[in-house]
Amino acid sequence: MLNGFLMEKVAIISPRPETTRDIIKGIYTEDSCQIVFLDTPGIHKPHDLLGKVMLSRAQSSLMDSDIILFVTEKRLAFNDNDMKILDRLPEKKEGKTVLLVINKIDRVRDKSLILPMMDKAQKLYPFDEIVPVCAKKRSDLVYLLKIIKRYLPEGEFLYPEDELTDRGTSFLIQEIVREKVLLLAREEVPHSVAVVVDELKEEDGVLTAYTTVFAERAGQKAIIIGKNGEMIKKIRRYAETDIQNLFGRKIALDLWVKVHEKWKKDPHALREMGYTD
Repeated sequence: MLNGFLMEKVAIISPRPETTRDIIKGIYTEDSCQIVFLDTPGIHKPHDLLGKVMLSRAQSSLMDSDIILFVTEKRLAFNDNDMKILDRLPEKKEGKTVLLVINKIDRVRDKSLILPMMDKAQKLYPFDEIVPVCAKKRSDLVYLLKIIKRYLPEGEFLYPEDELTDRGTSFLIQEIVREKVLLLAREEVPHSVAVVVDELKEEDGVLTAYTTVFAERAGQKAIIIGKNGEMIKKIRRYAETDIQNLFGRKIALDLWVKVHEKWKKDPHALREMGYTD
């Protein structure tokens, strides 16, 4: 949804849970209005130190935001994960605006089924508004933006008008490479992978990103590389295309795959990979 608001790819997407590991700011500026979106990790039960870090960051974003968009869909609405999020929403006396956004309504054939869901939602939490949308439709996102603007506090712009995110080149490259691993690798691999850009070097108009993909086990490394290196070549090819589209310049990825056992439980490793301060 963040990419749809900005009409640029600043956040990675995949059908796998826990895709977002860090808070990514997306900056939407139009005329006299600037909205700083915080795309956060989902709220879930942590199974390791990385999970605890992700949960802490998601919870801190709830406290820092003026407006909270609780995004769900009819198929998953108010399951265990949604109820955990509801339990962490601020009390109305705290003065925050909380909007429930029901996404993917294009998949609901009988739209009348959304009404009971909206009624149930209002009984569970006093949402300021409930907004059904299809995030793939620009008109729906424009409508949602209009609602968000109604609740924005007044203030000075926090970022230059042409800035889309606070994240730098290395972070965006790392995320796009990780997205391709999530999309292309087998089920047992994705959540055991981290990506780090070790160095950026520009020569003859080409920006080369020397990048390491970390896996937890040797078997995962073999899957990421693939037979005769076919998988890592595919990951590189897909990632380079997205990165070049994002930055509008020639990019070359130099990819290496290394094993770092139990990195998700290692505070030093998490710090080196940028997951802790």
